[in-house]
Amino acid sequence: EPSQRYSAGTIKREDVFITSKLWATLHRGHLVETSLDKTLSDLQLEYLDLFIIHSPIALEPGTGNLNPTDASGMPLMDSKSPSFAETWAAMEKLVESGKCKNIGLSNFNIAQIQEILDFAKIKPANLQVESSPLFPNTELLKFCKQNNISFVSYGPLGSPGRAWKEKDQLSLLDDEDVLRIANKHSVTAGQVLIRYQIDKGNAVIPKSSNLSRMKENLDVFGFSLDSSDMDCLNNLYKKAGPNGYRVFNYLDYAHSPHYPFKSEL
Repeated sequence: EPSQRYSAGTIKREDVFITSKLWATLHRGHLVETSLDKTLSDLQLEYLDLFIIHSPIALEPGTGNLNPTDASGMPLMDSKSPSFAETWAAMEKLVESGKCKNIGLSNFNIAQIQEILDFAKIKPANLQVESSPLFPNTELLKFCKQNNISFVSYGPLGSPGRAWKEKDQLSLLDDEDVLRIANKHSVTAGQVLIRYQIDKGNAVIPKSSNLSRMKENLDVFGFSLDSSDMDCLNNLYKKAGPNGYRVFNYLDYAHSPHYPFKSEL
């Protein structure tokens, strides 16, 4: 158990950065602290280092389902449609109480982040979004740097194991340019894609349930990409179309007033 390891001195709490998320059914202000308290209890912790809003889309609470649906099977939006201001104010109170050190966002677009920046007492410390050479999210990254918001890339390998991948869609792990760069540095394609995010100044969270791949994903600090590598990878999205290809588009939620990718539809 985490608390036992800390008390035994095996791991120092301050040496571990622990993050969790506010789920979409818990956006109403009075539910935010309850959500974090449950997380802290489950993890046997006194505080989190970062607590982020998983999505700008709010779903109906109290149904007993993390992904509630209506009679037609579509995601059920929160009937009270809590504002960003309501949810964010409750998030700020968590920092003020000491229950978390930082608060942030995930899957928000530039306009939505700016809306929060305009009224926030405590500004978002972090944004977690999809980013890979398939979909570099360049403008969003630039916006985050301008506003001192750390940028975390999920899906950095292009999510090759996704169930909805179509046969003709580009696979980053098999792409000839990625493999050429990997051979140049005597590393794997996956390591190139992870290092790409690091060399852009981003944090990166590749997903794997395979122990050997987890170790491989961590072994990315013995090399760096040169300017020609970066230029190649920065332009790789063009193989998938003029704007690249977003893997996680969450189209089932496109009817939400807060769907963040409307400009791409």
